[in-house]
Amino acid sequence: MSWIYLLIAGVFETAWAIGLKYTEGFTKLYPSLWTAASMILSLYFLSLSLKTLPIGTAYAVWTGIGALGAFIFGIVLFKEPIEFWRIFFISLLIISLVGLKSTSGM
Repeated sequence: MSWIYLLIAGVFETAWAIGLKYTEGFTKLYPSLWTAASMILSLYFLSLSLKTLPIGTAYAVWTGIGALGAFIFGIVLFKEPIEFWRIFFISLLIISLVGLKSTSGM
């Protein structure tokens, strides 16, 4: 169940990172509320996962999911460039996340 909590935390990590772009420096109410709620939920689910997962593994996976999500949504929503080296390095991140999961023993 801890890995599911961690995945949910990562989804909310992505949500607040993307939401932050829409807040315009926290000057827009609804995007700001969404972002703040996503931050709280992300930390809550991370804390649940930490009951059994090692902190180093959980934190790395949590931030990795957020980075991967922000990367994908940046391309889709904000038309960020799709370049070979960006894809290459995000692929290394994915490989690292899978490696951390497979070696965690849980």
